[in-house]
Amino acid sequence: MYIIQFVRGFCMALADSVPGVSGGTIAFLLGFYDQFISSIDDLITGDIEKKKNALFFLIKLGIGWVCGMVLAILILTSVFESHIYAISSLFIGFILFAIPIIIMEEKETLSSHKSSVLFVFLGIIVVAAITYANSVLGSGNGFDLTHLNLKLGIFVFFAGMIAISAMVLPGISGSTLLLIMGVYLPIITAIKDLLHLNFKALPTVFLFGCGVLTGAFSIVKLIRKALENFRAQTVYMIVGLMIGSIYAVIMGPTTLDVPQTAMTIHEFNFFFFLIGGVVIIGMQKLKGMKA
Repeated sequence: MYIIQFVRGFCMALADSVPGVSGGTIAFLLGFYDQFISSIDDLITGDIEKKKNALFFLIKLGIGWVCGMVLAILILTSVFESHIYAISSLFIGFILFAIPIIIMEEKETLSSHKSSVLFVFLGIIVVAAITYANSVLGSGNGFDLTHLNLKLGIFVFFAGMIAISAMVLPGISGSTLLLIMGVYLPIITAIKDLLHLNFKALPTVFLFGCGVLTGAFSIVKLIRKALENFRAQTVYMIVGLMIGSIYAVIMGPTTLDVPQTAMTIHEFNFFFFLIGGVVIIGMQKLKGMKA
């Protein structure tokens, strides 16, 4: 049914638009991640029939994704800074409730490769190291992307590549990585400005989009091979990335245009944390719906 693919794409976009859980994680939770990755790969390298089926599937998914992303961008920039701690609590809810679901989904695979649990720690270390390096380098104040130069343009391009790679991979979201790199709010603002027909933001959005396309085509085949040949190690790594992204979300307020302190237990909002959990559980229930 078209509506199911639309809902799937819409939910992926909502996840991709905010730091926390990636759209890939949502695809994983809803049970169509392998089909999603295979469709992108088939669109690039498959035969005519595979390309046709992949394109049909991705268009249905993509319509929902675009609608969800536009809605999220129009709302997010107005509430992100003013309610950063509540939103961060929501993101943590997404992550902590998603982790056990993924472990249960892959229980058989993980239990038969227990020695690969070290990949969990590798995932945690990767995210923690990136987050710490960002704080040391001082990019937390964010970048001014209103006046692009060559250096900033290249940076925006590679930010797009990195972000889409994370969005496709279940684990740390691309938005979390953009947050770590100090460009999350500038990119969201640029896209919002373009939606309001402010074409000064076009170069930024164009370069970011080129990076997204390049990253998507580059990473998909690698992910497909990893899931086919090293599924347990890949899933363990995904879990590690998600655990590590909690630290990234906690440090998120320090990356705003007007930096705030990292979230502590005093700023943690349990109500929004529970909302995040309810959303993830609801996503899992959608898995039973047939597309």
